[in-house]
Amino acid sequence: MSLLNSYETIYILKPDVTDTANFALINSYKALLKEKGGLDIVVQHRGRRHLSYNISHYYDGIYVQMNYLGNGKLVRVFEKSMRLNDNILRYTTVKKMNLSSLTVC
Repeated sequence: MSLLNSYETIYILKPDVTDTANFALINSYKALLKEKGGLDIVVQHRGRRHLSYNISHYYDGIYVQMNYLGNGKLVRVFEKSMRLNDNILRYTTVKKMNLSSLTVC
């Protein structure tokens, strides 16, 4: 088994996406992460927020945050599926540092 890193992905959905479509999308992404080897998947709904600038003529968006353990291949597949989804306005993934492995001099 390869080394698993901690990742955080936040994506913004179009404001006209219904709650049922939102939950279906989240469940499909959770299934994709599990299928590709992701662990400890945590989903947080951040809700509808006003955007600082308009994206594709939208002024609001629905924010969803997903935290999980995985590797680089998993992130690549996950982001590709988001790129192909028309309901997602923006997404970003960051690799979270493990602070317990740092040493202080």
